[in-house]
Amino acid sequence: MFNQVLRTNKVSSILLTFIRLYVGYAWFEAGLHKLTGGFDASGFLKGAIANPVKGPDGSILYGTYLTFLKSFALPNAHIFNVLVPWGELLVGLGLILGCLTTAAMFFGLVMNFSYVMAGTISSNPMDILLGVIILAAGFNAGKIGLDRWVIPFIRKTAIKGNNQTVKQNA
Repeated sequence: MFNQVLRTNKVSSILLTFIRLYVGYAWFEAGLHKLTGGFDASGFLKGAIANPVKGPDGSILYGTYLTFLKSFALPNAHIFNVLVPWGELLVGLGLILGCLTTAAMFFGLVMNFSYVMAGTISSNPMDILLGVIILAAGFNAGKIGLDRWVIPFIRKTAIKGNNQTVKQNA
């Protein structure tokens, strides 16, 4: 029932717009700060590798993620120096404009969980909670935004493309 209200109710759409703008501004500001401030991911990656997240018994909790950081992320830090700031900026822009909102929030949540698994708490738990609400709301979260026009256009184009493919295969 709650999910139905979240996904269809007009009042929910208004509340989701405020949540979306708040989260979007935070992402946009973080990305812009990194782009203009000379971001280098290698320091963060080295810190996450040197001090991995550990459980109460002292064992490493996210061993697979730690292996990913050691074997892929750190040797390719130059890639992450581009992906992280631009990813944050574009997630923020998508949320602020309400354009491809669910895709933007999905990728924002991927980054949030990556930061948490690397040991950064900061505002990530609250961002994850708000992000899950936005993601669960689906189209309604971007209804007061560009999604009002973009999503129907994509659906119409995708259906038209599927019909042409079916006719060609017949």
